[in-house]
Amino acid sequence: MKNIDKKSLAKAYNLFDTGDVDKIAIGTTKGLQQTHKYLFDGLYDFAGKVRTQNISKGGFRFATAFYLKEILQKLEQMPDNTFEQIIEKYVEMNIAHPFMEGNGRTMRIWLDMLLKERLKSVVNWQFVDKTLYLQAMERSPINDLELRTLLAAHLTEDINNRKIIFKGIEQSYYYEGYRKEDDES
Repeated sequence: MKNIDKKSLAKAYNLFDTGDVDKIAIGTTKGLQQTHKYLFDGLYDFAGKVRTQNISKGGFRFATAFYLKEILQKLEQMPDNTFEQIIEKYVEMNIAHPFMEGNGRTMRIWLDMLLKERLKSVVNWQFVDKTLYLQAMERSPINDLELRTLLAAHLTEDINNRKIIFKGIEQSYYYEGYRKEDDES
């Protein structure tokens, strides 16, 4: 898994360094699929493809694969003009969990690109505590106030700062258990 994470992390950096991120459809399922394909192409045979199997994590069952295409179409129609609407859409996309693997990393980039486009801000992920974030995400299907409060406290308008974006990507991979320093030892 570490080798896949290392390669995918390099692809995530490349997504921004090349400007390819600007070619991705913002706030859409298509954009999420484009991002997933970019991050995991050549690493997973399902890169960018909506899953056809049911999945769960920690006792939570994500959206049933049988209904996933319809669910994603409904998510497309959700408004995403305010911070609250964007977080609601993000939470619903997380419940859908459209890919077999790599959902969190893909969705956090997707979220930031949506925030950047609509609100001219991004989350400064390097300051979002892993435990608090994961707990807030776990509870977000019931109430997203905790997640909104946590992320709102770390919004920045410094949307083109490469350091903020890259530290955020590293933090996103850390949330999933990857640590860059593990590769260096």
